[in-house]
Amino acid sequence: MTALNRFLSNQKYLLFLFLAIAIFASLQSYFSPLKTFVEGGRHYTAYNNYIIFKQSFFHFLEGKDLYIEYLDEQGDLFKYSPTFAILFGIFGLMPDVLGLSLWNILNVVVLLYSVYYLPKFDVRTKGLILVFMVVEMLTATQNEQSNALIAGLLLFTFGALERRSYWLASFCLVSTIYIKLFGIVGLALYLLYPDKLKLTYTTAFWVVIFTIFPLVAVDWEQFLFLYKSWGNLLSNDHSISDGISVIGWLRTWFGLEMNKTYVSVAGALLFCIPLLRIKAYANFTFRILMLASVLIWVVIFNHRAESPTFIIAVTGVALWYYAQVPSRVNYILLILTLIFTILSPTDLFPKFIRNEWMKPYVGKAVPCILVWVKLLYHLLWGQLLPRKFEEAEELI
Repeated sequence: MTALNRFLSNQKYLLFLFLAIAIFASLQSYFSPLKTFVEGGRHYTAYNNYIIFKQSFFHFLEGKDLYIEYLDEQGDLFKYSPTFAILFGIFGLMPDVLGLSLWNILNVVVLLYSVYYLPKFDVRTKGLILVFMVVEMLTATQNEQSNALIAGLLLFTFGALERRSYWLASFCLVSTIYIKLFGIVGLALYLLYPDKLKLTYTTAFWVVIFTIFPLVAVDWEQFLFLYKSWGNLLSNDHSISDGISVIGWLRTWFGLEMNKTYVSVAGALLFCIPLLRIKAYANFTFRILMLASVLIWVVIFNHRAESPTFIIAVTGVALWYYAQVPSRVNYILLILTLIFTILSPTDLFPKFIRNEWMKPYVGKAVPCILVWVKLLYHLLWGQLLPRKFEEAEELI
């Protein structure tokens, strides 16, 4: 066995790599100088996203509106659920350097172990999937975002569904929804599995628990106020930007100023069409490709998608590629994803290229859009040719 194969097959090596990335990114953010936000010339920490999450916990305890600006404290709005705000107190009560580090470690560890929780892939292939995601994961971690956690929870959802562990599956999926609402797209995976009644009541149970959880610390009036305020924020947020998405791609490449709702509906219809192939549900490759479709779709059709969001889509691209027999077209698309999605925001690309070409023309999204189109073809008409999967029961 070569040194590379030993590395890819050794879970401890990859765990060390992921932990090192999380700690490096955390310390880099913590010790970086203050950032200046153009509007108002205000200064905020380099780990502003973490501060937003942290302050939401204290705003919650103080009975404040979570979904308004607090420009003296943070550089953006809090957009997650009230339940997320109270649970983030686990980190928010710690000194920033420790809370920030543990938050990032949680994200990368969940993603790491969710890949190892996937059934049928051999350990080396799981290593390849993880290595492909490393740089994108660093981008997400440097921004203290929850996107690696979202990706990991969706993978855990799939792994639990495959094992018919429906309580765990519904817990993981509902968790994503109460972090970022777009996790609701993962409900489509339920259609691929039997015992819909159990999936329904286990999901309903966790929805109730996650929804009413803030009542442990606030009264009913404040509880209703927070959810109403959250809903207002999300409804108003829809028109703010196009994001690094299909909507932005259509506008910048083709000059099409299209209604975002129409684009989203069209994308949703395309996403759902493969689900009409009910007989294909028994095929593991079809199911894993549907998971990949979920992971890519929630990013490329997200009008608020940012660079750190793409760890979710890149996870989908990796699953799409490594779940099938390799082909030249798939390999080219994988390389395009590596170059333009993963590496384009890094210093490997000159600054003028990043600022003048990649950002204005949403270059980061284009390979993922192409992969999703190819993926849709596979789900609808292509031969579902799997790799030679090996049952990997050495799960962590």
